[in-house]
Amino acid sequence: MKKRLIQIFGFLITSLGWLFILCTMAMDYWRISQIGGQGGSFIIKVAWYWSNLWKDCYTDSTAVTNCRDYGVLWSVLYYVQAVRGLLMCGLTIGFFAVVCCFVGMECTYIGGAEPTKDKLVFSGAVFHFVGGVSNLVAYCLYINRVARSAFATNLPAGEFRYDLGPPIFLGLVGCFLIFFGAVLYAVTVIKVIYPNRTVIEVYGRPTYMPPSYRGRSLYTGYYEPSRFYGSYASGRSSTKISRLSQATPKLSERDAFV
Repeated sequence: MKKRLIQIFGFLITSLGWLFILCTMAMDYWRISQIGGQGGSFIIKVAWYWSNLWKDCYTDSTAVTNCRDYGVLWSVLYYVQAVRGLLMCGLTIGFFAVVCCFVGMECTYIGGAEPTKDKLVFSGAVFHFVGGVSNLVAYCLYINRVARSAFATNLPAGEFRYDLGPPIFLGLVGCFLIFFGAVLYAVTVIKVIYPNRTVIEVYGRPTYMPPSYRGRSLYTGYYEPSRFYGSYASGRSSTKISRLSQATPKLSERDAFV
């Protein structure tokens, strides 16, 4: 029951994280810059320049927005292309991760036996982690470009100092949720990675031993018994002992007397 609840919670967490990242691709204000706005008691005139992955826009104080869509793929800035590709790759990997985890969850009746379902859940956790890393790299690349322009000492003419917008923070939260859900999945199927082990004490210190060494003592756990002792330890020991006794020559009465 505990395993089932953890997997359900992990499924909800990871699904929410992927939903956040999917929403950020369609959101505006990835970066924003404000000009004006210091009018005192007079009419405040302000303009906002903002961008996302698909267009650059300008909004004035009368709420009129003019946008310039990115023409073709070849005319887009290289880091915007990289961010698009990384996010799309992450979303694709996340789709396979959600499918694997859904099929392998304990509360579903598809996926086969329990060992097979655990392997599917573990594969889904790995996919979640890889997809989350892809998305995190995309957001970090975009943040790096915005920060370089914001903290540049000599900014070229015609360029603005942009600030980070809400989609960036929402995407980072989504990445954290994906990683957290992947950890929850991995915890429930930890036996797939590390099988059950026995803890013994060697000279007062706990030592873990794999299942293949169970039932062996401290002295026979690392060394195989020799053939001579093994023959006597087997079920045929009595027969071999009797044969050895028969093969030993008996002493005559004269030799015994001497």
